Amino acid sequence: MKPTPKSPPSDSPLLLAFGAHPDDLEFGCGGVIARETQAGHAAHFIVCSRGEAGTHGTPAQRTAEAKKSAALLGATLEFIELGGDAHMEYRLAHVLTFAAIIRRVRPRIVLAPTIVENQHPDHVVVGRMVRDAARLARYGGVAEVIKIKPHAIEQLMFYAVTVEAEPADRSAMLMDVSDPDVIAAWTASMDAHASQAKTRRYVGLHLARAKMHGVRGGAGHAIQLFPNDPLVCSSLASLGRGARQF
Repeated sequence: MKPTPKSPPSDSPLLLAFGAHPDDLEFGCGGVIARETQAGHAAHFIVCSRGEAGTHGTPAQRTAEAKKSAALLGATLEFIELGGDAHMEYRLAHVLTFAAIIRRVRPRIVLAPTIVENQHPDHVVVGRMVRDAARLARYGGVAEVIKIKPHAIEQLMFYAVTVEAEPADRSAMLMDVSDPDVIAAWTASMDAHASQAKTRRYVGLHLARAKMHGVRGGAGHAIQLFPNDPLVCSSLASLGRGARQF
C-alpha cells in the first residue's frame, strides 16, 4: 500500500479534475492524480453523477466507492447534479456551474474527459462543457458568476477514459507514472470500484494501456494527457525528453 500522501501547502497549485461518472477519473488518469498528490500537490474531484444508469452497482454503492477511491488517491471529492448518468446535455447553465467551480477552486491545471465522439456520450458532454467553462471563468463580466472573482487557469488537459477516446488528431503528453507507490495507489483506487469489475477486467485493461504507453516513452507506465492549448515554456532546458527514441 502506498504511503500517506503529503499534506499540500496552503499555496499549493491545485489540480481540478472533472469526471462524468464515479470511476472515470480513476480509470482515465488516476496515476496522474496519485503522482501529483504524492508530490504534495492538492487535487479536487468533481463527479457529475452517481452511476444511476449503470448495470452494476447502486448509486449509493457507486458513491461510496468514489469516496473511498478519492481518499486512496489523496484527493478531495465533490458531487454535482447534471441530470443524472446517461442524461447529460450541453447546457449553458451547466457550463456556468463549472465556471463558478473553477472560480471557487482557482486551480492551475484542469483535467476533463476527451471530446472524441466514440465513447460514452456523457464524457463528451462534460469535456465540452469544461472546455467552455474554463474560458468563461476568466471573463469578469459574466453576470451569472460575477460575484466570484474571475480566474484564468494555466492549462486544460484532456484524459481518455477508454482507448477509443484517445484523439487521433492531437499530440499527447506522456506522464510517467512508473513509481511503485504511484502504481500501488492508482491500482487501489481502481480496485475500490468493485461494482464495475463485474462486467470487465478494467484494472488490468488500464494498467496494460499505461504499460503500452510507457514502452512507447521509455518508461515503465505512462498515461496520456492531451493539452487543449500549446504548452508554453521559458527554457528548452525545462522540457522533458521526447517519447521517440532515435
